[in-house]
Amino acid sequence: MRSHYLPRLEKKKTIDLRKKHIGPSCKIFFSHDPIKIVQAKGQYMYDEKGQRYLDCINNVAHVGHCHPDVVRAGAQQMEVLNTNSRFLHDNLVLYAQKLQATLPDKLSVCYFVNSGSEANDLALRLAWQYTGHKDIITLENAYHGHVSSLIDISPYKFHQLSDAEQNQYVHVAPSPDVYRGKYRADHPDPATAYADEVKDIIHRAHEKGGKIAAFIAESLQSCGGQVIPPVGYFQQVAEHVRKAGGIVIADEVQVGFGRVGANFWAFQLQGEDFVPDIVTMGKPIGNGHPMSCVVTTKEVAEAFTFSGMDYFNTFGGNPVSCAIGLAVLDVIGKEDLQGNALRVGRYLTDLLEKQKEKHPLVGDIRGRGLFVGMELVKDRLKLTPATAEAQEVIYKLKEQHILLSADGPHRNVLKFKPPMCFTTEDADLVVENIDHILTEIEEAIGLKLHNALKVENESSKRKVSVTLLPILNSFCSLQLTKANL
Repeated sequence: MRSHYLPRLEKKKTIDLRKKHIGPSCKIFFSHDPIKIVQAKGQYMYDEKGQRYLDCINNVAHVGHCHPDVVRAGAQQMEVLNTNSRFLHDNLVLYAQKLQATLPDKLSVCYFVNSGSEANDLALRLAWQYTGHKDIITLENAYHGHVSSLIDISPYKFHQLSDAEQNQYVHVAPSPDVYRGKYRADHPDPATAYADEVKDIIHRAHEKGGKIAAFIAESLQSCGGQVIPPVGYFQQVAEHVRKAGGIVIADEVQVGFGRVGANFWAFQLQGEDFVPDIVTMGKPIGNGHPMSCVVTTKEVAEAFTFSGMDYFNTFGGNPVSCAIGLAVLDVIGKEDLQGNALRVGRYLTDLLEKQKEKHPLVGDIRGRGLFVGMELVKDRLKLTPATAEAQEVIYKLKEQHILLSADGPHRNVLKFKPPMCFTTEDADLVVENIDHILTEIEEAIGLKLHNALKVENESSKRKVSVTLLPILNSFCSLQLTKANL
């Protein structure tokens, strides 16, 4: 439906105006041939020509693009009142009550803000005030937001900086990645091994006079490559951190609100004996409306009050935002979207596992619910990242009107985070196309499954020389020549 208020520009004009007025660092999907999206509904997006695209990217439109219940709730409240959240309003307290009911009892105090970045920034302030300490432990390849305090704790962003430029109060622990990380699936106890790395960081910080304020981590790492921590990891980390006087922050901005299927919150995958001190949330909370929240304990909240500085957020938790938030929670329950994430997520994961059996480029399949990663490698023994091939898959899928993206430190992990109304038919369509594309790429580079499996199973080193054909357009500057697989 066209806007009644704004003219529809030609795509070239939109691109020209973007180049003229929008900061060049603001990147866009498919930069060499961007898609102009003018409408969306459910798990589908439509360009200016009416072409429909299946959206496997948008974890922001959590219950589906433009869900009528959510749109109606926002519009109806906007017709009545939208104002500063420093006035009393029922929507704020009713939403806080309903949101808290999804969390452990200990997490009972809410602070509403406008974005995931703002939520994580506030979480750091809470931790610093509560503990009186300064040092923060974060994870390798983590991303927590775009404001200055969060760039400091986001190695995904600051990894290119020199040691001298990095914040001396920030300590980076290894990502608990059992596929590519320091301790892998064949380790007898990777959870303890990774947690001990955090323990060692605490010890080294103490030796230098530092004191730990908080450990912060995404409950499942997203930008880091769809990483699923081993069960028991967070419990042990929490024990080490709390013993040092710090607290634990679980970042649920990308993985909360039932996306993992088995639980409403991803941190609950670790077990009932793990409860963070602070949980941050964003993106799905408002289904695209700018809204987010920090939930913490009474003790942390009271310490924040003792700072003597009043806290207020002009628009965080305003009546319209809370009406939308309530509608999102209602839709998740009414349409059993958490159950759908569990069922469809398992179906999708099973389909992708079959691709791993068929395609040597597929190194690993991992995920929970509708949070799934497919890591592409050129060598299953060396885990050589298939970065260019991953980009080729994404662009080929775009040609078939399917939107997918790749991430991870090597940009070789195809990541699925679709709207929660995603269906088994959608999964069939995506995987069928991935199957065809991988077949084409493997034929082009001469990679065969029996060769990959032989390399994987043999202990002796073996080299197979093949000619890699150019498979990328101008988007990717990588041009593949002769390589040893």
